[in-house]
Amino acid sequence: MTPDSINNVKPLIWQNAALQVLDQRLLPHQEVWIECRKVEQVVAAIRDMQVRGAPAIGIAAAYGVVLSARQRYEAAPTDWKQPMEADLEALAASRPTAVNLCWALKQMRKLLAGLRSGDNPVEALLAGAQAIHQADLEANHLMGRLGAEIIAADHERGREVMTHCNAGALATAGYGTALGVIRSAWKQGLIDKVHVNETRPWWQGSRLTAWELVQEGIPAQLNVDSAAAHQLKIAPISWVIVGADRIAANGDVANKIGTYQLAVQALHHGAGLMVVAPTSTIDMDMESGDLIDIEDRGANEVLYAAGQRIAADIEVTNPVFDVTPADLVDVLVTEKGVIHRPNREQLEKLMSRKAMH
Repeated sequence: MTPDSINNVKPLIWQNAALQVLDQRLLPHQEVWIECRKVEQVVAAIRDMQVRGAPAIGIAAAYGVVLSARQRYEAAPTDWKQPMEADLEALAASRPTAVNLCWALKQMRKLLAGLRSGDNPVEALLAGAQAIHQADLEANHLMGRLGAEIIAADHERGREVMTHCNAGALATAGYGTALGVIRSAWKQGLIDKVHVNETRPWWQGSRLTAWELVQEGIPAQLNVDSAAAHQLKIAPISWVIVGADRIAANGDVANKIGTYQLAVQALHHGAGLMVVAPTSTIDMDMESGDLIDIEDRGANEVLYAAGQRIAADIEVTNPVFDVTPADLVDVLVTEKGVIHRPNREQLEKLMSRKAMH
């Protein structure tokens, strides 16, 4: 099915009392929407990467809570709360690295705490999930503007940028974090080209980021991940702009595998590293990146491509994220403001602020 009112790229739509999920595994060749009417379907969509990107995962989980509440309330109108616990735990375990997932579930738990077992919880929880969804979209547009201002102020650097994985509309409520900055900078005439890393193992760069940029007519060039250092050497790339799945209290950044090596390469070649993420991605309970749970996925994601085996019979390591030390991050852009060279003290001050408008 194709949901109504799609204006731009949106990975998630609440429609017809169900969560409609754009299956990102099939892009860019097919645009297939999956209808989730049960919480188990949302858990599977997150686990199987039909929906991916830390903010989008959090939003999907919030709607998953709504579906869980409806299922449990319909089964036992006076005793629906306790049975929801297993659903909440399943949602929390679906992707362990993305902190937005836990953040969104925490917000929904606060709403649950104010409801009685005899109440119909669906309306209140749906309003909460929709508020999380809308707030992320607004934050993305704000971060896009703030990041573009940094690029404008640093006009002596080159007029090209590089990005990794997909931190665009598909990874968020819409518009994007890293791609939100790129969209804003392009509209203001601040950049001429985007270098897109293919991003293994699921090629989120070549399938998703490239698709988004082509959709909007933003000049872009795709390269294999191992060509990134070469491109940084020969092209006028001013910034490597990425999103984040979790940011520790000391400023260490967990993001798609390959980000760490890009940070080292950018430093060597004089490009800046800009991390763009909402404050829901910052985990002040996580002391450093060394403590972040790095998700390992199945070997077949490396051994096979489009159903065809491409590798020898060999042991596989498939970490989906790595951790970039804070001292390699030049700028952190959030909806509460911008931090240069993030550290614990700056992050504590940032988290105490109200969101900018």
